[in-house]
Amino acid sequence: MRKWLSFLIAISLCFMASQGLEAQTITDRGYRIVGYVKKDGTIQDSGYRTIGYIKSDGTIQNGSYRTVGYLKSDGRVLDEGYRIVGYVKDDGTIKDGGYKILGYVKDDGRVLDSSYRTLGYAKDVDPTWAAVFFFFTK
Repeated sequence: MRKWLSFLIAISLCFMASQGLEAQTITDRGYRIVGYVKKDGTIQDSGYRTIGYIKSDGTIQNGSYRTVGYLKSDGRVLDEGYRIVGYVKDDGTIKDGGYKILGYVKDDGRVLDSSYRTLGYAKDVDPTWAAVFFFFTK
């Protein structure tokens, strides 16, 4: 009986992990935790309080489920009124609505400002989601 219970617990944990319930840590340049992004798009602050959501359809919501923006498949970032507020390019370059470079999200998870100074780290976080966290949520 204990073996079956242990087996079921292990399978449940594997299933939950495969469903993306674990969170990826976002840190500032001093490696202090500033937030978490779950695989399902839930954004949490350092105290695990939910502050927003990025839905599978690209809708960005605040912690009260109010839509505050949209991520489009072509890299455009829109506000709640569908106005372009920025771009996330395939190469990791982040631009504002006027094409001014705001920063970069590197393949290794480093997030840099336009002068290449490290703002923080978002390893294993979708680069578009990292860009939203660092550049479009303030």
